[in-house]
Amino acid sequence: MVMPSSLQPAIRGAITDRLGEHPNLLPVALDVADEAQAIAAAQAAVDRFGHIDLLLDNAGFGLMGAVEEATAAEVEAVYRTNVFGLLVVTRAVLPYMRGARSGRILNISSTGGYRGAAGFGVHSSTKFAVAGLSEATHDELAPLGIHVTVVEPGYFRTDFLDASSLSVSPAIISDYADTAGRVRTVATGLSHNQPGDPDRLADVLVKFADAPNPPVRLPLGSDTVYAIEEKHRKDAVILKEWRAVSVSTDFPSIP
Repeated sequence: MVMPSSLQPAIRGAITDRLGEHPNLLPVALDVADEAQAIAAAQAAVDRFGHIDLLLDNAGFGLMGAVEEATAAEVEAVYRTNVFGLLVVTRAVLPYMRGARSGRILNISSTGGYRGAAGFGVHSSTKFAVAGLSEATHDELAPLGIHVTVVEPGYFRTDFLDASSLSVSPAIISDYADTAGRVRTVATGLSHNQPGDPDRLADVLVKFADAPNPPVRLPLGSDTVYAIEEKHRKDAVILKEWRAVSVSTDFPSIP
């Protein structure tokens, strides 16, 4: 969806109405899936401030439902924002960071970007993509003085599970009642009861923006930490039980 030019002043006005006028604030309307708008926004920032020090890629929304329940249009829409939108904005900003040989990029993923779960398969796949892109660009840009980190929040008490941020596939297949179907019910009860404090998350990210030697991954939330530890445990079991099979596919070593 391209942002109609007639809506852009209203959107910019809504930002200043909420945050006020400030010399360090430049509100711009941006559809992250629109490459021309992303390039224009990056240029506007450089024209105003002279450089771009930090890019926070936070655009995205969720899609809940079993993988089979999601339509092609639903899958395309979530990828257009969560993955292609991130790519569009990153590519618009990188020439300026490369020119300055400095900068930081924080890509917001989620626990679902580290381990997939029933009911959020398509959404998780977009966040896996964000993690992969972040790891790759971390290695590509580190020699140029640009740091890339994928931020992996767990469930924080925001509107993410509301209709404003979460799309729910209307199709329901009864065979998934005990898996993806159960997640639909649990998500309804979890909305605005999540364990994570968004104010504390914001404080961490503000301080992290200047942290020396930032890591490639930043898990946030005890639920994310537990999920990562649990996946490591399960993967260790797989490697132990299947190691002989896993390494058997190499060419035989020559004595």
